Amino acid sequence: MTTAAADRVRTDVLVVGAGPGGASAATHLARLGRDVLLADGAVFPRDKACGDGLTPRAVAELQNLKLDHVLQGGPVNNGLRGYGFGQSLVLPWNGPNLPKHGSAIKRTVLDNALRDAALDAGATGLDGHRAVDVELTSGRLTGVVLRTKDRTVVVEPQHVIVADGGKSHLGRILGRRWHQETVYGVASRAYATSPDADDPWITSHLELRDENGRMMGGYGWVFPLGDGLVNIGAGTLATKKRPANINLKKLTEEYARQRQAEWQLGELTGYGSAPLPMGGGVSGVAGPNWMLIGDAAACINPLNGEGIDYALETGRLAAEHLVSRGSADLTSSWAAELYAEYGEAFSIARRLGTLITHERLLALSGPIGLRSHAIMSVAFRVMGNLVTPEDRDVVARAWRLAGRASLAIDRRRPFH
Repeated sequence: MTTAAADRVRTDVLVVGAGPGGASAATHLARLGRDVLLADGAVFPRDKACGDGLTPRAVAELQNLKLDHVLQGGPVNNGLRGYGFGQSLVLPWNGPNLPKHGSAIKRTVLDNALRDAALDAGATGLDGHRAVDVELTSGRLTGVVLRTKDRTVVVEPQHVIVADGGKSHLGRILGRRWHQETVYGVASRAYATSPDADDPWITSHLELRDENGRMMGGYGWVFPLGDGLVNIGAGTLATKKRPANINLKKLTEEYARQRQAEWQLGELTGYGSAPLPMGGGVSGVAGPNWMLIGDAAACINPLNGEGIDYALETGRLAAEHLVSRGSADLTSSWAAELYAEYGEAFSIARRLGTLITHERLLALSGPIGLRSHAIMSVAFRVMGNLVTPEDRDVVARAWRLAGRASLAIDRRRPFH
């Protein structure tokens, strides 16, 4: 990194957002010898409203980054213990080409460790610098304005990777549009003490009812974090036609009340909530020399709200894409790569997610599905993002076929 003037800085790649996606991209690029500036509006360590869960796909990506030591000493989970409609099932992680375990780590810990890894790889960090504006020349991003309460810095990058989360302030400035006619999510979480914080299974309730037995909509989870703490939360899916008319904090509090005796929960702390753009439901994911990744590109699973694995993956893919493309225009190529990587899975997943927003349909189909371990094992695999490009079994082939059929009738394709 070189300084052209007191308030102007030049770099090969500016990464805006130092969460899992941004840190992944910065680490890969720095290891390849690129001059990388990793900026974030927060000062680390910082929290983010999240379920804190890591699927086997996220674990595999950490291993690919050679950062699986981040998981050492943390909890290990074997899969899902699911409840709903009077049924219960225990479902081990079942991706044939993925690790057989997941984890759950507070984002204050995980994100700080990933950012530190990027800095150790050679990236330069700028904490507390929020991207507030841009300079464009013939559509090319020639300057990004970063601001603190005390100063303004203009970064002049060759390329920019936008990883500033689902709301993506910088993405909106650059023209990203969130299309809420496709399914999206809203979720909230809290923390509570529990003597069962080392339970080797994550728990989810697919049917939430109030004290009078009325269906409240949404789903709930308890993710053991170890050290006497669990992450407990609730979320729901919505579309523009069927918005989520739910008080998430009250839903989480009611769910925690129902789980209190089972988990011996302490007082709820650390409440937070977030909107979740899902399934590639955004357009404007790239320009001549900039690209959106992770939550900013709506890379969140419509069937389980998971985004950390996609963030880590798209960070790696973005780094590889920049290296392979050189100075070529990224506007079409990056959108095409995201579409090729996730289009089929996101299309069918958000179509299924849209069906879930129909509570009557869920009430009819839920009891049937939960009676069958075979059906739920398949559902758990696709909902957990456990189908990889290497998989050639019947489930993987059927999932891809369904994705292609879904794409053929999409009114709006992912990332378009």
